[in-house]
Amino acid sequence: MAQPNNPLHGVKLADMLNYLQDYYGWEGLAAHININCFKSNPSIKSSLKFLRRTDWARTKVEELYLKTIKR
Repeated sequence: MAQPNNPLHGVKLADMLNYLQDYYGWEGLAAHININCFKSNPSIKSSLKFLRRTDWARTKVEELYLKTIKR
């Protein structure tokens, strides 16, 4: 089933997080999205665990990803 109007279709959360971490670094991510998993001892694994359980934080990451890829 194709979803032509959904720009996040087929993009994994891990891929989004890796892209954003490469683009901004952990400090930049923490500046854009104020969550502890980006501030205190950040890692991809711990951030993914938090983001998968916390809808509001995942939404913020998705929004930042969409703004970043449009640049």
